[in-house]
Amino acid sequence: MADIVGSRDPQRPGFDASLGRDPRLDVFRGLALVMIFINHAPRNYLEEFTNRNFGFSDAAEGFVFMSGIAAGIAYSGAFRNGDPMAGVTRVLRRVWTIYQVHILITLIAIAVAAAAAHWFGAPDMMRKHGIWTLVRDPLGFLIGIPLLGHQIGYVNILPLYLVLMLLVPPAIWCGMRWPLIVLGLSVAMWLTAGITGLNFPNYPQGGGWFLNPFSWQLLFIIGVLVGVAHKAGRRLVPVLPWLQWVTGGFLLLSLVWMQWPDFAAIMRGGLRAAHDAGVPVIITGFNKTFLAAPRLLHIIALAYFLSSFAVVRRACHSAFVAPFALLGRQALPVFALGTVLAFAIQAVKTVTGQDFVLDTLMIGGGILAQLGLAAAKQYWPKPRTVTV
Repeated sequence: MADIVGSRDPQRPGFDASLGRDPRLDVFRGLALVMIFINHAPRNYLEEFTNRNFGFSDAAEGFVFMSGIAAGIAYSGAFRNGDPMAGVTRVLRRVWTIYQVHILITLIAIAVAAAAAHWFGAPDMMRKHGIWTLVRDPLGFLIGIPLLGHQIGYVNILPLYLVLMLLVPPAIWCGMRWPLIVLGLSVAMWLTAGITGLNFPNYPQGGGWFLNPFSWQLLFIIGVLVGVAHKAGRRLVPVLPWLQWVTGGFLLLSLVWMQWPDFAAIMRGGLRAAHDAGVPVIITGFNKTFLAAPRLLHIIALAYFLSSFAVVRRACHSAFVAPFALLGRQALPVFALGTVLAFAIQAVKTVTGQDFVLDTLMIGGGILAQLGLAAAKQYWPKPRTVTV
């Protein structure tokens, strides 16, 4: 998904001087954002065409992996140039921005649910996504939201992203020196969380985060190492024909698995037998909270396979995919707007029910609104600073 490739020569294919990174990262991140938006407005026909129907992972895994790559590219320069404090400062500013955006979209999502109940006689939205805790335990809710201990549904990826961003400075500094050790420690943490159930706590409801940072850090750290290597002008893993066959074969296996129920039943039986024989469920299951092995391997295989073919790089330079690249370059505001619009669509569907035409208009309009925001952020002239 991001090349992870060779020379930093501005003349090489894939180099984008204006962005400072291969445009594939923006194109695929923009595509992931569109699919997240569609999946967050559930029970619409477009869901059938998102990537979660064609493999073990979904757009959330792609978004986290590519966010790791983007972080490795964006922040490793300061560490390589001998100014690590500048890199740490930039990361902390980004973390604070993510936190502010998360709190804002959480409040707006609650307001949308309340408006549906108050003005349109549709209280169901207040009972979904953990919002009802506000009614049952208002004090606990008001404590849990700012502490990230309570996350309403569909607004839980930014808290994960925030925590993972705090790992960026040590991951880059150590990854530039001992990448295999960093990877090994990350794998060990992933296994430990998957086997023991280690997770960040929820409050006031109890339990753990839906997207467990102890598990998802592995995917993000791999992305960071990929980004660090890319910034240095090389691939983390070279293009090897046999590895293209292996990753392509795994992608084909997962596609058949998802589309052929009888085959899936046979394969799940094999996984159950392996689990009964003592193989941990983190290896044999598909749990999203703990990023089970099939999901993890699928997104890594997909990223490697797509990044290993020059035709993908050329395609991402075309005008046809430019809208996705624009969305990807403004990922945080686009995600925030998409989340708010998805809640609004859910509220409308709660009142109106299923409607093919209305679904098409709402989702199409939502994507256009996200494109408009991305274009405004990208191209709107910034105000000049006037010194008095």
